[in-house]
Order: sequence, then C-alpha cells, then structure tokens
Amino acid sequence: MTISVRDISAAIGASAEGDLDFVVTGLAEPSIATENQLALAMNPSYAEKLASGNAKAAVVWPDCNWRALGLVAAIFVPRARLAMAGLTQAFDPSPEYTGIHSSALIDANAVLSENVSVGPFTSVGSEAVIGEGCRIGANVTIGTGARIGAGTVLCDGVRVGRNVVIGTNALVQFNAVIGSDGFSFVTEEQSNVERARKEMHSEAVVANPATSVWHRIHSLGGVEIGNDVEVGAGTTIDAGTIRPTKIGRGTKIDNLVHVGHNVIVGEDCLLCGQVGIAGSSVIGDRTALGGQAGIGDNLNIGSDVVITGATKVMSNVPSGRVMMGSPAVKIETHVETYKALRRLPKALRVLSHLQKSVSKPDN
Repeated sequence: MTISVRDISAAIGASAEGDLDFVVTGLAEPSIATENQLALAMNPSYAEKLASGNAKAAVVWPDCNWRALGLVAAIFVPRARLAMAGLTQAFDPSPEYTGIHSSALIDANAVLSENVSVGPFTSVGSEAVIGEGCRIGANVTIGTGARIGAGTVLCDGVRVGRNVVIGTNALVQFNAVIGSDGFSFVTEEQSNVERARKEMHSEAVVANPATSVWHRIHSLGGVEIGNDVEVGAGTTIDAGTIRPTKIGRGTKIDNLVHVGHNVIVGEDCLLCGQVGIAGSSVIGDRTALGGQAGIGDNLNIGSDVVITGATKVMSNVPSGRVMMGSPAVKIETHVETYKALRRLPKALRVLSHLQKSVSKPDN
C-alpha cells in the first residue's frame, strides 16, 4: 500500500506541510521507521527518537519544528488518539473476501444482495437476508431468517442464530456467537437459588430430587443489533426469551464479553473485555463498562455511567455516576474506603497499645 502525505492528511482532516506528494508505505514508531514509513510522533516526548530514526515524514504535534528533525513532510494533529483512528483505518486493508466461494452452502430461499462476498464452508440458512456489500468470512453460520444489514462484515467462524437482526456497517470479529439460547432454567418447586434471593437467608433446605430437575426455558426472541456496532472475538450475545436482546447503535463490544438474554444495551456504549451482563438488565446510552465488570440481573444502569474495571454491580445505578469496587459504590466512596483499609493495621496497633495502657496503667 502506498499513500501520499497529501491524501493521508485529507483522510484524517489534518493540516500538513512540506513535500505533500511524498509517498509512504505504512506506519511505524519513530525510532524504527524507515525512509518510506510514516513515523507516529504525536507528542514532544518522541522528538529525540524521531531525530535518531530514518523517517522522512511523520505525524507530529502542533507547532513542531519538523524541519529541524530532518523531515521532508509533516502532518499536524492536536489529538493523538483521534488521529490514530483515522490513520489505522487508512492503512488497514479490507478483508480478502471476493465473490461466493464454491464450498459455501446458500439455501435456495436465502436472499443475497449485490456485491456480497461469502467465504469457504459458510452456511446461509433459509429466508436469511444479506444486505448489499456484506463480507462474510469462512466457516460462518447464518441461521434461518437472520437479516444482515448492508456493508456489515462477519469475520471467520462467526455464528449468527435464527431470527437475529444485525444493522448496517457492523463488524463482528472472529468466533463471536450471536443468538445462542439464554441460560434460563426453572424447577417444579421453588429452588434454593430462588429462596436465597427472596429470603436473604444463609440456610438452604434439603431439596426433593423429584422436583429439583432443571427445565429449560427456550429462547424465542432473537437478537437485534443496531447500525455501526462492533462485536469482539469470542463474545456471546444470548437471544431473548420472548422479546429480543438489543444492542444499540454505535456500541462497541470487546473480546470475550457475555451479554445475557433480554438485556438491552443503549447507544454508543463501550463494553470492555470479559464484561458480563446478566439477564434482563438495561444499560443506558454512552455507558462504559471496564474490563471484568459484572452487572447483576434485572438491574437498570443509567446513561453516561462509568463502571470501572472488575467492579461488581448489584443494584441500580443512576445516570452520570462513576462506580468502583465490589460491591459497587461511588468512586470517591471506594477511594476513601480503600485509604481507610490501608490505615487499619496501624490503627489496630495503636488501639491495642491503648488497651494495654488502660488495663495495666503504669504505677
């Protein structure tokens, strides 16, 4: 891939100076960039490495004296991470899916729009609808009645269940599973799980084996995923019981996330790696869940909430709140509690000394 400095700056909406027709072949860190690579030096701390490297063009910070660093061209960006989004997109090649592979199994009643690519050993079920320009990888399964919006990419190994709806321009990474049955079971009589939750009592009862068999509640509701959603590798999104599980427009989901049945996730949310959301909980818009955060079932989490990594949420959270800890509390409360906990050993030593002084006063 070769791109001129002029085209790169236009693609990311940034200003540039110098030889704008200079062509680069890729991106690199400043210290190891070759003459044909674009060095990423978007902070003044990279100046020394940039000067010692071989790069002739670089993405730099505003007001950088790029000529003094031996460059022939420079692109100026005020917000480094935002620039990275555009730069990496410009240099990322599209998946190499072209046409319908001869080994793909396309049901006669499935509908494929124009310019759809389907990889080898992929199965598309009856009455499934694949939108224009979709790219479907190898070993993908698309169930009966599923609908995939235009421009969506399903990477290798993705499983899409029956009646799942995925919007336009979505990206589902390798081996994600969308629309598997939810984990929902019931016994003939009240189970110890139900009893413990209802009574908050520590003693379980001896169950009757005849009435303790778990009966599956089947998942009929499917999944609805909005436009511009990304789903990470190995992530699982369970089908709803009666109504669909929903993921709102623009939400980004990391690898190894589990979204339980009947969950509703709002728009523009972030779900980081190993997040777990139990059944029937509702997550508001623009809410971020840090890695390994856990959300209990049947909870309401408001909009613009931040749940920090490894936080365990066991009750409702109002909008605009930042939560931390297990169980989750407001972040300032958690920090105060943590500081107090670290002071506890010293406080106990002082208390022990004072107790001895009172019980055995000096004569």
